[in-house]
This record gives sequence, structure tokens and C-alpha cells, in this order.
Amino acid sequence: MVQDESKKKSKGHIVLSSHPSGHTAAPLKIKWGAENPKERGPVIASLTNIKNRNAVGTHSGSYSVYRALAVAAGVLDPEHVPDLTDTTPPVTIGPHPQWSDTRKIVSLDPWGHLVASVFAEEIQAGYDIRPTIAVTKAHINIPELHTAIQKGRLKPDGKILKESGDVAVTKAALEPVWYLPGIAERFKISESLLRRTLFEQTAGMFPELVTRSDFDVFLPPIGGLTAYFFGDVTTIHDPKIELTCRIHDECNGSDVFGSDICTCRPYLVHGIELSIESAQKGGAGLIIYNRKEGRALGEVTKFLVYNARKRQKGGDTALKYFERTECVAGVQDMRFQELMSDVLHWLGITKIHRFVSMSNMKYDALLRSGIQVGERVTIPDELIPPDAQVEMNAKRAAGYYSPDRIVDINELAITKGRDLNEE
Repeated sequence: MVQDESKKKSKGHIVLSSHPSGHTAAPLKIKWGAENPKERGPVIASLTNIKNRNAVGTHSGSYSVYRALAVAAGVLDPEHVPDLTDTTPPVTIGPHPQWSDTRKIVSLDPWGHLVASVFAEEIQAGYDIRPTIAVTKAHINIPELHTAIQKGRLKPDGKILKESGDVAVTKAALEPVWYLPGIAERFKISESLLRRTLFEQTAGMFPELVTRSDFDVFLPPIGGLTAYFFGDVTTIHDPKIELTCRIHDECNGSDVFGSDICTCRPYLVHGIELSIESAQKGGAGLIIYNRKEGRALGEVTKFLVYNARKRQKGGDTALKYFERTECVAGVQDMRFQELMSDVLHWLGITKIHRFVSMSNMKYDALLRSGIQVGERVTIPDELIPPDAQVEMNAKRAAGYYSPDRIVDINELAITKGRDLNEE
């Protein structure tokens, strides 16, 4: 129901959060990396009391725009504060030593799932403090797992994997929370350049980036990630217990709709299968699902690249696989795996025994962050769709891990004559 236009009008004048009058200093300062959460302080991107803010941006990432639309349409009270009763995690995660290391975690709030408990007094005092991480238990059921059961690769145990194909998991949703000095250091740039570029490239959406240098934390309007845990979450950080992990970047076309132009869904399912296997042996499995569609270039750009690849002279070839992306987007990849390891540090992980990925960028980023990697697991050839051979050969030639096959980019001439309208 949409309210009458007269009821939707805001009371009083517009208050700019970047204006210094009345709130020159945040009442609760954030001391990123402090071991004690009280000393660290809560992240407050308050929409109900602007004077209490100590961070740039808003909660819910890209969905914050829908909140604005709901308020404008009169279906959401702009003063609503969430009731966090009974919302706390069903399992214990942390704290871990990495939480107080400003070099390990810069893109999420490690205390984000515990705000209802560790900042209970501040919430009771009227501060609008909201979780940026939520943890729950669930079941997943994927058709390919039924095939794995039928072929004997997986055996139901009644606890982790049921006869029905249901898999018991714990899952966590994480919103991005950027510690700007740490982000700048991670990318080896100045903080002032980072702030100014973020401000300019979002068309001035967040003026506090350049006017409030005392605000070190930014909640960017981008997608977050979901972590799926198989087995005992509380032991996932133990380097003596086998951990299988796949870090997967979103691919809606393949992951959800089964497009066969890439290996995304097959590789994701392979990672899930191996995670179940490790959990059943007393170890643990972990799938990190990042919202970085089309190498973080977006799905529109991704589809434009598909068209360009298939229409180019000679058809779709591994030789020009990355070149066509760069021609359209100006860059081959914007996923920035430099931030990828933060969620692993949040979980206290120091070693991955089986890393289900061929990506050299992800592997190198893990090593740089101090996480050991044992075995690197490639996707079995029988799981690669025929139309994805171009992608696989291009990636192997570009340096992706492939123990059994080396491809010379100068010798690639694999062409796919498939019509673009079939995709």
C-alpha cells in the first residue's frame, strides 16, 4: 500500500551527513584491530540518528537503494530499528587472533555477527547498531549430488548427507565493511587517492569519503558473500583437521540456469561434493560464494563480451578469450582477489588442505595473506561442458593451474562455431 503523498514528505530540512555542524566527531570511535570489542567500538551507519554515525555508507550493500524506495513509497518507517531478539548465531565463530590484525582483515567487520551481544549496552542506550554478518543452519539439495550418490562417489550417512540428498550446512551471509586505511595499504595506494576515486567514480554518492577523514570505515553499496560450512564449524580453523575449500565467484547463468559456456556450476558442485567428503571423514568443507558476477564487471558487460567473442572473425577462440573482455570492459578482471582471503581470516583459517580451484590469482592471494595451501584440485575433464573448452584452454595458457596439460597461447586456434543466439 502506498501512502498519500502528503504523508511521505520528510519533516524539516535536509541534513547533509558531511556537514560539520552538530556532529564534528563520532560519539563512539572505531579503533580497527583492537582486541577487545568494546575498545574496537561498533560500526554505526545509523539512518535513525545521523549524529551517532561513525562510518560512511549504509547497511545492506546494494539493497540499500531498495530501502530508500520502500521509505519513499511509504511501506517502511524510516525510523525503524531492527529487533535483534533471538537473531544470534547458532554456532560459535571466533574470536580469532586474525581479528586484531589490521593487515589480515580490512573488508569485513569480524564482530559483525556478534553486535547483539557484545554491544548490548550500547544498543540499549539507543545507538542504532546493526549486524553486518548473520549465521544460520540450513539444508541444501542439488540434483548433481543425487547423481554422485547413484554412482557411489558419495554415500549418505544420515547426518551430513541424507538419503534424500539433503546436506546439512551452516551458512553465513557477510556484508562488506571496508577499513579504508587497510584497503589502501592492501592495494599499495594512498588513502587520499582511494577516498577521492571512490567519491568520484560513484558520482559523489558518498561525500563523507572526502569530507570526513575521521571516518575510517566505509560500507560500500556492493554485493557481499555467503559462506557454506560442511561439518563442524568450530574446528574449521584447526590446521590439523582436513579442510576442503572452494572460493567461487558468482556466475548466475551457469550456477542457476546451467549455461554450458563455462565451468562455473560444474566446478562449484565439484567443490560441494569434495566438501561433503571431507566432512564425512571428520574434517570440514567450505564454499565461499562471492557476489562478483562476470569477474565483477557485471552481467550486462558479460553478455556483451559473449556476443563479441562469437561474432569476431574466426569465431570464439581461446587465443582472444581475454582480449575480447578487455576490448569491451577496458580490463580483463575486476574481482581483486587481494580481498578474498579476509573471510578465511575471519574464520581463523591458516591452512587449506584441498583447494578446489585452478585460479592462479586466488592461489597467489592466499599465499600472500599467509594461508598455506596443500593440494590444488582441478575440475575433472568429464565435468567440463564441450562449449567451455575455449575458456579452459585460455585459462590454462594464461597460467591457471593444470598439472597434466600445458597450453601455449601462441598455438591456440580452437574455434567454436556455435551461433550466439543459442546462448
